[in-house]
This record gives sequence, C-alpha cells and structure tokens, in this order.
Amino acid sequence: MLDLPSAPIHNGNKVSRRSVLQIGALSGLGISLPMALARKQAAAEAGKSESDINCILIWTQGGTAHQDTFDPKPEAPEGIRSEFGTIPTAIPGVQFTDMVPRMAKEVKRFGLLRGWAPRNSAHGIADQWVMSGRKFNAALAYPCFGSAISHQRGSKTTMPPFAQLGGDVSRQYGGGTGGILGLEHNPLMLMGDPNAADFTVRDISPPQGITASRIDRRTSMLATIEALQRNADVQPEAYSALDKHYQTALTMITSPETKKVFEIEREDKSLRDAYGRSSFGQSCLLARRLVQAGVRFVTVTNNGGWDTHSGNFSRLRTLLPPVDQAIPQLLIDLEQQGMLDTTLVLWLTDFGRTPTVNAAAGRDHWGGAGFAIMAGAGVPGGTVVGATDSVAGQVVSGEYETANIASTIYQKLGLPLDLTVQAADGRPISLIDDKQSVIKEF
Repeated sequence: MLDLPSAPIHNGNKVSRRSVLQIGALSGLGISLPMALARKQAAAEAGKSESDINCILIWTQGGTAHQDTFDPKPEAPEGIRSEFGTIPTAIPGVQFTDMVPRMAKEVKRFGLLRGWAPRNSAHGIADQWVMSGRKFNAALAYPCFGSAISHQRGSKTTMPPFAQLGGDVSRQYGGGTGGILGLEHNPLMLMGDPNAADFTVRDISPPQGITASRIDRRTSMLATIEALQRNADVQPEAYSALDKHYQTALTMITSPETKKVFEIEREDKSLRDAYGRSSFGQSCLLARRLVQAGVRFVTVTNNGGWDTHSGNFSRLRTLLPPVDQAIPQLLIDLEQQGMLDTTLVLWLTDFGRTPTVNAAAGRDHWGGAGFAIMAGAGVPGGTVVGATDSVAGQVVSGEYETANIASTIYQKLGLPLDLTVQAADGRPISLIDDKQSVIKEF
C-alpha cells in the first residue's frame, strides 16, 4: 500500500469546498492529497542549497538487545551474559555474538557506537526522540530526520523526498513524522511486502478497471469543478500553486519510470538472494532502488517484535538472521552501485535492554546503554566507539547521547546544526540541540 499523507486545505477557519472535491475526484485513482510533493518548487525558489547525501535508516522498533548482538559480555555471570556464543570480528580484539556472523565479517564496512546512552526506556517516546534527536516534549512534536530533509530539500524527481517501508514506527507522540513541519512532510508509506510474489504498490498503478481514458475523463471532470469553484476562492494564487502539486502527483502515478522503481523483480535473482528472501531483505533492496530513483530519505522498518520481555533468545534467533544478512549486503550493493559515498546508512533502535535476564528469559527496557550503527557518507568503516562496563549496563568511555547522533546525521546530510523553523504559533524552534557535538570518530 502507498499512502500520500493528506490534509484538507484550510481557507482561514473554513475547509475549502474545492479541497473536498479534489480529494473525491482523485480518490478513484488511488491518489490522496499530494502535499508530500509541495516543497519541490518552493525549495528551489528559496535558493536552498542541495545536498547529494541521501539516507537509509533501519529502524528496529522495540529495542534491540546490545548484549546479544554487538556488545557481548562473555565473562559476565550467569543470568546476565548472553546465551549466544561470541565470535571474533574482522577487527582484532573486537567480538560480536554468533548471531551476527556476517556483520562480524563485514565490520570494516560500518562504524559501531557502543557508547550510546539513550537516557530513555519508554516506547513511543523513543520513536519521537531517537528519530528526531530532540528530547521528548509532550507539547511539541519535533520532526524526524526524513521530514527535516523533505522540508529543507524538497523532491529531486517525481518521487517524494521521504518514504517509509513498513509500519513499525510508533506514532503515539508523532514519531517518524513531520511533527511541527506539517503533514506534507510525513513519509510516503509503502506497506506492501516486497518479498511477496504478487508485490504491488497499490496506488502506483491505477486500480483494476481504471483505464487511461477513464483517468483522462476524471481529470477533465476535476478541471471543470475547479473552474466553477475558482471564482469563489479568496486565495486563487495559492490554489493555482497547489494545482501544480496535483499535477505532479498525477505524473508520479502514471509515470512509467515511477512504476519501474517498484518492479523489484527486475533485479538479478542472485542479488535478491544475497539480500535474503525475507520481507526485511527485500525492503533493503527496495530502499536502494528508491534512493536511486530520487527519494532522499528512506526508513526501513522491521517487524516491530524487538521488545523481548520474554523469550529474548528464542526470538532473536528468528529476528537477527534476516538483518544480519541484509544490512551488509546493502552496504556492498551501495558500494558496487557507486552510491555508498553519497548514502548514509543508519541502524537505530529504541534503547538498550537490561543486563539482567528476567524470569521469563527476557530482557526489559534499559536507558543506560545501547548501540547505533552508521555507514557510508564518509563514516570510517571498522570504527568502534565507546565501551560499557562488565555487564553492558553503563557507558564507561566514549559516551554519546541521542543528540550527538542527531548532530552527526544533520552534518552528514548537509543540514545546518542551528536549523530553526517556525511553529504554527510563530515561535522559532530549533530542530536539534546544536550545542551537542557530533560524534567526532564518525
């Protein structure tokens, strides 16, 4: 499923009748209000500099256990140490658990932050905080990184600047959305499974029975309705500008080039196998295709089942292999495509997990320590930053907080660290805490 974020068009305190007519006339084509496309021209006219750095964010919702992946403590006592064994990585002296053997082999392709101090252990809040970089504020939904890119850079092609694969991001507090920047900067949602044999993106191709001539008739009908309504509108210039964005949306829906982006079966079978024939693996491959097609920021969600309060080890035996296969392959593929230097790849999660294994063989939420991974866009591969204590409970060296991760992301993507926007009430809002330093090792 594809979902262009929609919102009614407000004219003062009233909802324009024309907006309702537009939504109805286009809905038969599977098109929602295309506000996600409305910044392309505005950004160009404002003279904002363009950045060639794109981003793919892997989000494992729930909180991936750092002790059972990239920060094992094999000498810890029973009841704390992982059930998994440890294996050497390609970096002498650095060990991972045996559940991530490919990541261990390819460690020189990415940077690992072992010194992340989340300072939070609550779901929902985590999606808002980690994906925006600003400490949670119940009264103010800060925009996520993809929305900031959408706001500042706009679209490069007929594709929108920000997309999300899968629905495993909590929206409870506006996580993963445009927040104060508005609905037009929410991600284009792609809910289908690219590993499915019948994978389609619902709104890219017109629904069955909607022929090209029928599209033309509906477009003509919409034009007639618009002509009748235009004289009654008090802001015709604004509506004229919006017309361009509807045309852009229609162009995206009917463009052969757009359709090809989602034809993942065009990829070589061996490459698809290398990513792994899983929903996550094929989502990573599709993310690369989207970036190639001009999408600036792609969030890839995965399962949402990482909140392992019970059966932590049995669940990780299922959850980890697809991720361990796909992420290194994504980095290899990006390099082979000549895209790694211009694509920042991130793996972020809610927080860490408790050192102590609970009575249900699970690990609970933990804000003392966790991990983050960055690659591409100049991140030096094989860099391991920070260390935790003997039970992976607290950071003892190389500590960085979420704000530091955000500053690093902004710097890599070419966004100013002092980026300020206006809230709806006119207040200036800093999108990140620019007083926090970047991760200097990355």
